[in-house]
Amino acid sequence: MQGIVALAIPIQPSQVQVRVSNMTRYLLLPLLLLLMAVARAAPDGEKLFQKHCSVCHGVDGRGGVGVPLSLPSFIDSVSDEYLKITIREGRPGRIMPSFTRLSDAQISAIVAYMRSWSTQPAISRNMEPVVGDSAHGEKVFAQYCSRCHGNDGRGGKGTGVTFSRKRDLPIIAPALNNPGFLAAASDRMIRNTIIHGRAGTPMSPMLVAGLSETDVDDVVSYIRSFQQQQRSSAEIAVPPPVLIADSPYSLDETVENIRQSILNQNFTLIRVDYLEHGLVEKGQENRKQVVVHFCNFGFLFKALAIDPRVGMFLPCRVTAVEKNGKVQIIAMNPERLSGLFNNEELNSACKEMAGVYETILDDSVL
Repeated sequence: MQGIVALAIPIQPSQVQVRVSNMTRYLLLPLLLLLMAVARAAPDGEKLFQKHCSVCHGVDGRGGVGVPLSLPSFIDSVSDEYLKITIREGRPGRIMPSFTRLSDAQISAIVAYMRSWSTQPAISRNMEPVVGDSAHGEKVFAQYCSRCHGNDGRGGKGTGVTFSRKRDLPIIAPALNNPGFLAAASDRMIRNTIIHGRAGTPMSPMLVAGLSETDVDDVVSYIRSFQQQQRSSAEIAVPPPVLIADSPYSLDETVENIRQSILNQNFTLIRVDYLEHGLVEKGQENRKQVVVHFCNFGFLFKALAIDPRVGMFLPCRVTAVEKNGKVQIIAMNPERLSGLFNNEELNSACKEMAGVYETILDDSVL
């Protein structure tokens, strides 16, 4: 048998280091790529805040149409859960929409960015209920709270912009009788807010104002009782987007009837034009589509004082359309548009305007 000869080949330390270095690179490369992908996919809270929140709350959270979020008396007194639920649920009927399309990660990123305004750690959400006498709380609320928060707790009047709020108020008092607020705020948070107030806002500490801690508990119980009064969105009928009436008259006769009906409603006739005016070359408009513009300036001022955004669908207009020998009168439904603005206070004005539209349509086809 021939012997097997083992050859010992010396390996230099530098060669070992090179091999280990190469192996480390191969092992670390997937990890680095994974970390880069995670970092790239992580939502940017500041960008999300600027996109979705700053238009109302200010670029630095100091407020505007919305409440000032960066006030230490606010941001240091609310939990992350309160902020997350508030963003998700919004404030139905109170301008702030529900951000249902944001992911949980995006909402968490926004909250994390908001926390950067403070050096204090976020408080935990204390869900221990407050027990009190809601009947007595209602009386205390009427005396101490209703001036700002409304007799029924539905908040201050106006949208928060200067034209629609009292000049002496730096912000609009939030709605307490609101499903979004009641879902987000714990009893303990409400109690703490009443006791300590909100420095930097008109809300003062209520113990200083003369309330006892028992009174505060009673007010918290009264505010929590609002939750039993809330209607679900499924119970609220959605109005049709447009109002339509079939006219037995010719297009010209229908337009004249509309003009006369508008004047009968004490509205000012502004102009009559083709619907496509300004959208196509002059003389190329569809002459079977005629729009009548009108306005009541007293009503206009009242609506703008409630919510200046209502100016986006003013002045009022009714359109007469002839198609296949049949004439229809069409008007947008103000009640449906009111829902787009998420302003409960605007609903009554839009309902009144919807009644005017319906009368004009009815009178025009008699």
